[in-house]
Amino acid sequence: MNTLTTMKENDIHWQAVVERDKNFDGRFFYSVKTTGVYCRPSCGARTALRSNVDFHPSCAAAEAAGFRPCKRCKPDQASLETQNAEKIAALCRLIENSPEPLSLDKLAEHAGLSRYHLHRLFKSITGLTPKDYFAAHQADKLRVQLNRSETITEAIFESGYNSNSRFYEKSNHLLGMTPSAFRQGGRDTEIYFAAGQCSLGAFVVAMSDKGICAILLGDEPESLVDDLQNRFPRATLIGGNEKFEETIAAVVQLIENPAAGQAALNLPLDIRGTAFQQKVWKALTRIPAGTTITYSELATRIGAPEAVRAVASACGANALAVAIPCHRVVRRGGGLAGYRWGIERKKSLLDREAGQLQSH
Repeated sequence: MNTLTTMKENDIHWQAVVERDKNFDGRFFYSVKTTGVYCRPSCGARTALRSNVDFHPSCAAAEAAGFRPCKRCKPDQASLETQNAEKIAALCRLIENSPEPLSLDKLAEHAGLSRYHLHRLFKSITGLTPKDYFAAHQADKLRVQLNRSETITEAIFESGYNSNSRFYEKSNHLLGMTPSAFRQGGRDTEIYFAAGQCSLGAFVVAMSDKGICAILLGDEPESLVDDLQNRFPRATLIGGNEKFEETIAAVVQLIENPAAGQAALNLPLDIRGTAFQQKVWKALTRIPAGTTITYSELATRIGAPEAVRAVASACGANALAVAIPCHRVVRRGGGLAGYRWGIERKKSLLDREAGQLQSH
């Protein structure tokens, strides 16, 4: 590593120390000559003079240089975030293996936390409350059982629902269709679709009886149609008729004028995803046109600041391009990585929004 590269890295490390940036914890440690200790970048101690600070790739390297671990941030131990994540992961396994919802008191006792702290911490890491996590896990089990069990009733009880009536109250919300349709892979679901070309390349639009269920962008319409078929493997896909042309025109208008937002469609969306994904997608629709936020900021907005990776995955799972504007989420520093429809399309959409807003 040459001297110039080292200097640049040290500048980055120093900025992380000044900002107490948790994202750099574990990537390096810093020592302070006047105190003889080494710390995590996020340590809350008063910032030392730059001339007294040095950087180390590991705890072992810092200790080999003669420094001892800080008693405040305890860099030689697992971080508080890691410890909390491990506790919540253990509770998730406990919930998954329980036939019925566990009370907050029982979960808090198991984790050694107060009820309030447990509830807040669980939601910040998973994006869901313990009660909602249990319900989501039940729904996942239901999807598996519907494909395995001989009857729908058997699948319902095997999934932990104590009565048919209790289940059917929630079935459409959980599955996006009736249990029988899900069991048949959506065989009784009719989906109209059409492929076309726009300024961003190829697109496919699909619509169920509930609303637009897919807006896919890409290079080749054939691959997008294959993607649609994989999403609805046994649904009846019907080529768009004359009435559907109005929907196509509305979608193209939205792509060409993304600043207009979902209102330009004037059509309902058939949004299918987990409870967490839908929470993320709903938050995406509230990001004003012409602005961007980071994945970390989005995670904070939905009350799950530690769930940045899960938020990024939910953005990547969005099948309604532009209508749910995941193109408005960027990396820290403004980087445009992470768009399933291609970075160039993301840049083009953001440039269009900025230009369209300036022209008004």
